[in-house]
Amino acid sequence: MSQPAAAYDVAIIGGGHNGLTAAAYLARGGRSVVVLERRDIVGGAAVTETFHPGFRNSVASYTVSLLNPGIIRELQLARHGLRIVERPVANFWPVDETRYLLMPYGLAARQQAIAAFSARDAERLPGYEAALERAAGLLRDLASRTPPNAGSGWIEAIRHAGLGGRLAGLGLSDKRLLLDLFTKSAADFLSGWFESEVVKGAFAFDGIVGAYASPSTPGTAYVLLHHCFGEVNGKTGVWGHAVGGMGAITQAMAAAAREAGAEIRTDAPVDEVVIENGRASGVRLESGEVVRARAVAANVGPKLLFRDLVPAGAVDEEVRGAFLNQKTGSGTFRMNVALCELPDFTCFPSLGAGTGAHHGAGIVIGPTLDYLERAYLDAKLSGWSREPVVEMLIPSTLDATLAPQGRHVASLFVQHVAPHLPGGRTWADPSEREKFADVVIDTVAKHAPNFARSVIARQVLSPLDLEEKFGLVDGDIFHGQMGLDQLFSARPVLGYADYRMPVEGLYLCGAGAHPGGGVTGLPGRNAAREMLRDLRGRVRA
Repeated sequence: MSQPAAAYDVAIIGGGHNGLTAAAYLARGGRSVVVLERRDIVGGAAVTETFHPGFRNSVASYTVSLLNPGIIRELQLARHGLRIVERPVANFWPVDETRYLLMPYGLAARQQAIAAFSARDAERLPGYEAALERAAGLLRDLASRTPPNAGSGWIEAIRHAGLGGRLAGLGLSDKRLLLDLFTKSAADFLSGWFESEVVKGAFAFDGIVGAYASPSTPGTAYVLLHHCFGEVNGKTGVWGHAVGGMGAITQAMAAAAREAGAEIRTDAPVDEVVIENGRASGVRLESGEVVRARAVAANVGPKLLFRDLVPAGAVDEEVRGAFLNQKTGSGTFRMNVALCELPDFTCFPSLGAGTGAHHGAGIVIGPTLDYLERAYLDAKLSGWSREPVVEMLIPSTLDATLAPQGRHVASLFVQHVAPHLPGGRTWADPSEREKFADVVIDTVAKHAPNFARSVIARQVLSPLDLEEKFGLVDGDIFHGQMGLDQLFSARPVLGYADYRMPVEGLYLCGAGAHPGGGVTGLPGRNAAREMLRDLRGRVRA
């Protein structure tokens, strides 16, 4: 009996930013595409929602830098309404009652800020930044390529990805640099450059973002590098805000996809990938409807894909086990708060009620390398840190559309919490979530005493909430940890790094694929490129 004709060339599971990116490129390539999103709004974790009357904010993902400029340009996202504004300064670290590190843009200004803690570190800064930029240049190139299904390690993977010539042309010092960044901990890497615990802690923060790890964990130097290859409005090393919140990015992507001819369906949760004669031939929705397609692309985490959506027995059990054993959990807790006034920091008191440049920065409560280390160890022992690491952004200082006049919204990205609490406790108990939320508020209030009383309302998302709301298994914002064993040819697992999954016609287009997490759009674009090749008749070797 012949199979029913496919209604679409590609069905995409999940309308997050990578799924929408893939849909836009596939449709621009002349393919019929449908995006199936289980929620009533597209965007995945990059959405803007009202969480208290008059107050709206980016719910999960919260800042812009890694979004690929080529994707912005090729999909004409600005024409579809996307506008990104730059932070006035990069980051602000309250250290104690009198000291702070305010990191501006411009090398000379950064050196001056760092010199308050170490003249030697200020002298070393230009060399450090130049080294990171050289490494980031290689990463930008690698991120846009399809990794090979090699089994001989990351160096061989880079060679096969077409970068061997570049590696061969590097001097020995740069080869040592790459080896350090791909193997060392952030703490060890930074100790080779700097002496101040405050300066090292400031730079090490990027090494633990989205990583349930301490800065002394091997592999966190790469996580640090991963957060350094972005840019905003053509300026590298700059962080920004999408006017209207992160949902403005995905709404622009959805508009670009629709303009190219893609269909987007919300309230369309997928129950199962339909596999016939060993090949993905569509999906079955929870309603029972079957959507036929020549190929299926999953913009969900690989663990979720093989745990919940690929039928048991469809792949070899050893292969399935490799996907299910992928390490997940980013130690992340998210809060959005409505404020009646801006926080007034003891170390940097506001003059009157005005907005300071530091209010538009990434405000990081994580003053030293030792503080970052303790936060992780505490969470491993007791389930959450009693002194957590908090990055607070107040996007309403840059975007008046998010809050009533004179009021503000703040995003709090918090680490560390365990994905699963010890001692029989569970995030399903609302009291656990609220108790830790109180700890977070108190942590900020230690540096800005008016903060606790300024909170009008709060939205709180534990790792379990992030999984239930956005499908992030164990609350993992990267769809899988970004350790050395889950990068490049080993992302998501060895043998399936080229976006093609172990079922013919099934692809992975989300952050669980290369190059990994962050709002980049690159997994979606890269996967679409491979699908277009296969749909033109090229078969997998």
